[in-house]
Amino acid sequence: MEIERKWLIKKLPEQIADEIGAGRYPQHCIIQGYLCTDPVVRVRKDSDQYYLTYKGKGKLSREECNLPLNADAFEKLVKKCEGIVLHKDRYEIPIENNGLVIELDLFHGDYEGLIYAEVEFAAEDEAKSFDAPSWFGREVTYEKG
Repeated sequence: MEIERKWLIKKLPEQIADEIGAGRYPQHCIIQGYLCTDPVVRVRKDSDQYYLTYKGKGKLSREECNLPLNADAFEKLVKKCEGIVLHKDRYEIPIENNGLVIELDLFHGDYEGLIYAEVEFAAEDEAKSFDAPSWFGREVTYEKG
């Protein structure tokens, strides 16, 4: 089960941007595409790991199943994806005092300039009571797309 909230970010705070530039946070280069959007079936290359992911219905919480792929299977499947294949860098930014992590995505290519943040939780009540940092923009957890 995946429990997460999502936000669009208009502008990174200077301190976060500087720390990203200095390589302070773990970084993943991600390429992903969607074979289907209802239900969600996607393929993803995350650095040197490859996955086929199924996501069930739901917004705040939903079933998620990741199956490992090899590079050849990923390359064949990504060519069959609907729409744009996404390219992004993901940074893992710890949130002090609560053990949570912001997964901050900086997009490239067709979505250059888009900044997106996700925070995953262990339980729905934890997700619902979470106070997002002031620099987070509009929450999009319950929006389609």
